[in-house]
Amino acid sequence: MTFIKKLNEAWHTNDSLLCVGLDPDLNKLPVHLRNQPDAILQFCIAIIDATAASACAFKPQIAYFAALRAEDQLEAICEYLRAHYPHLPIVLDAKRGDIGATAEQYAREAFERYGADAVTVNPYMGHDSIAPYLEWKDRGAIVLCRTSNPGGSDLQFMQIDGTPLYQHVARLVAEKWNSNGQCGLVVGATFPHELAQVRAIVGNMPLLVPGIGAQGGDVQATVTAGKTADGSGMMINSSRAILYATPDPATGEDFAQAAQRVALATRDEINRYRAGAG
Repeated sequence: MTFIKKLNEAWHTNDSLLCVGLDPDLNKLPVHLRNQPDAILQFCIAIIDATAASACAFKPQIAYFAALRAEDQLEAICEYLRAHYPHLPIVLDAKRGDIGATAEQYAREAFERYGADAVTVNPYMGHDSIAPYLEWKDRGAIVLCRTSNPGGSDLQFMQIDGTPLYQHVARLVAEKWNSNGQCGLVVGATFPHELAQVRAIVGNMPLLVPGIGAQGGDVQATVTAGKTADGSGMMINSSRAILYATPDPATGEDFAQAAQRVALATRDEINRYRAGAG
């Protein structure tokens, strides 16, 4: 099954546009896990089991694992996802961008080592740096377009013939690079106007939308700006707000139950604004 087909089925089967980001930070893990040799694995599996019913995808951020020399735990987490939740896409957030021969190795890392369904990539070096990912016809390449960080404007909003660079990227991907229908774009929830502009350019292409939750993006504005005609089309990512949700002492929640509560509430908030899509 291709990435795009799996994502479409996940949107409808789980009635969700929520993507749960996996950004493990040892300093924020529950105290009883921090000294365990497989703390990250235990933590992420608990989060996955608690939130899978509310999610359309999971997005592990590779730097959080690599910095802790935990790539083996990331492999195990991806294997767990494939075994227990094969209907949910794995989007490896790596933001790779390098020349062709090196990009081939990055593609193998994402798709062979981790078994990801899609990977985030940087378009700055042009098509030949993206092409190796597109050789994997059943996988996805999600291209940075209008990112959620304030500094993204330094380059992405530069004007070229009166049009901002991020719109050139969106059009380039939609009209030239997406010939096999396997591309998506990263567009931040912190810029809903730009999100709407990208949606108008790329039609039904899937968008990975970071920036709600801890980054403060507005859910209603995000859904209104980015949804497709059928009320789908987005993986709206939340990481820290779900991973490190504060347990309610009145109910005796543990960290996973708190994550489950926040994920469900986030999915339901997103769904309130999907109604009457068009």
